Amino acid sequence: MRILLAIAAFLLALAATAQQYNKAIGIKFPVGVGVTYKKFITQKAAMEFQALAGKESFMLAGLYEFHFPFTKAEGLSWYVGPGIHAGFYKNDYQKTYSSKMDLGIDGVLGLDYKFNGLPINLSLDWQPSLSFTGNSGANSAYGGVAVRYTL
Repeated sequence: MRILLAIAAFLLALAATAQQYNKAIGIKFPVGVGVTYKKFITQKAAMEFQALAGKESFMLAGLYEFHFPFTKAEGLSWYVGPGIHAGFYKNDYQKTYSSKMDLGIDGVLGLDYKFNGLPINLSLDWQPSLSFTGNSGANSAYGGVAVRYTL
């Protein structure tokens, strides 16, 4: 948790030298390691796709994010939105939950920052989910830090 707070403080400190971007691809961690792709479809709305691999698991997620820029911090915005996910798991998961897969809905709340003059974007988010199959129920453990190359 301290690491996430330190990253958030770092993003806020750098906010005066940022600019916007259209699309980006990169990695996301700490809940497993994954690939993330984000594409703005309007000036304030983006779609993010994630493929995350964890210990004996693989998850695909799609998010629709509404971005709200901070007026005095160019390049820094906060975002919120809905999404969906599908998780795939190895045999131990099946023994516990009688399924190798779960499906559900997600929410996301985070900060997004684009460095001015560099093709780098950082985001910090929390991505709680509600699964309907497999390990059904609420899970608040998803989210993390993304480092992306802007295109």
